[in-house]
Order: sequence, then C-alpha cells, then structure tokens
Amino acid sequence: MLLDEASMEALKREWTDQYVEVNPNRPELARYKGIVGRVVTVNWNGKALVDFQDGAWVDIPASGEYLTRLEAATAAARYKNINSAQPFPQKQR
Repeated sequence: MLLDEASMEALKREWTDQYVEVNPNRPELARYKGIVGRVVTVNWNGKALVDFQDGAWVDIPASGEYLTRLEAATAAARYKNINSAQPFPQKQR
C-alpha cells in the first residue's frame, strides 16, 4: 500500500526516532519481544524501519497495532545498540 505524500510525512513525524517495543501478541514479531528498538524512518509502504539493539533492522507496520512507543528517557537507558550501522564506525582489526 503506497501512501500519498501528506500521509507519508505524517507517519514519519509520528514514528521517526521513537523508541519502541513490538506487540508481544503478534506471533510474527515474537523474536523481538521485550527488545527495545529505534525507528530509523518510515518507508513508502507505511512500514517503520526499526533498528533493534541486537543489530536487526526490520520493517514493521507503523501502527499502534504492531508497535508501542516507549518513554524516551527510560528506553534510551535500555537501548544498547552495539551492532548497528554507525556514521563513523570504529576500525575493526
């Protein structure tokens, strides 16, 4: 489902840079239960690109049915992303 530009921008403003957890009642998301993720962006299909702290990047529908926003201060302390892409990653040896 492609979105019109206004809907797309609204979804991006709502979800981008939000800390989230998946809905634990969704069986397809069970792998990510209890893991904090950060929404990097929302694509034109209305899916949030979520960067989980274990290094996984997953497209999940940008909806309260699939994702729950977390309070930023609390979630930032729980979000320890060491495998994610970095703007200037440290050189690996």
